[in-house]
Amino acid sequence: MEIKELSHVIEAILFVAGEPVELKELQRALEATELEVNAAVDMLDNDCAFHRRGIYLKRFGGHVQLTTRADYAPYVERLLQPVQKQSLSQSAMETLAVVAYRQPVTKMEIEAVRGVKCDYSVQSLVNKGLIEEVGRKETLGRPILYGTTDEFLSHFGLQTLDDLPLPEELTQEKQIAMEEPLVP
Repeated sequence: MEIKELSHVIEAILFVAGEPVELKELQRALEATELEVNAAVDMLDNDCAFHRRGIYLKRFGGHVQLTTRADYAPYVERLLQPVQKQSLSQSAMETLAVVAYRQPVTKMEIEAVRGVKCDYSVQSLVNKGLIEEVGRKETLGRPILYGTTDEFLSHFGLQTLDDLPLPEELTQEKQIAMEEPLVP
C-alpha cells in the first residue's frame, strides 16, 4: 500500500477509534513496518497542519489521536455545550508536578517535597488516570511507586516527558513574571 493511501486508512481508523491508538497497534492492524506507519502518520499530520483542518494529529507516548484543533474548540463547545470538567486543585497540581519530575516516586517522597500529606491528591490523580502505580520500591515496607501515564502526556499536550520544561526554565519564568509591573 502506498504511503498516501496508508495515511488515509490511518485517518479513518483514528476517526472511528476516537481514543488514542498505539503506533504498534497500527503497524499490526495494517501489516506495515514502523517506518511505513511513521511516514504515513507524518503525512497525515502535515496535511492537517497545512490545510488548517478542523482536526489535527496529536502524538504522545507512542500513541496518536485525532483531536479538534484548539482554534475551533469554542465553536464546537457552543454547539455541544459539554459538561464542565473540574480542574485540578492546587494540591493535586503540586503532587502531579512532583510525580512528573521525580518519578518513580513514593507517597512519602512526595510528602517530603510538599511538606504535607498527599493521600487524597494521589488517589484523585490515580482516579483521573494522570498517574498510576508503576511498581514497588525495594525497601522496608515495599511502598508503591507512582509515575505519570500516557493520559498525563495527552492532557498536557506532551509527546514525551522530555517535553516538560526544565525546572530552571520554570524558575526563570516565575522571576520574570514577578519583575513585570502590574498593569492597572
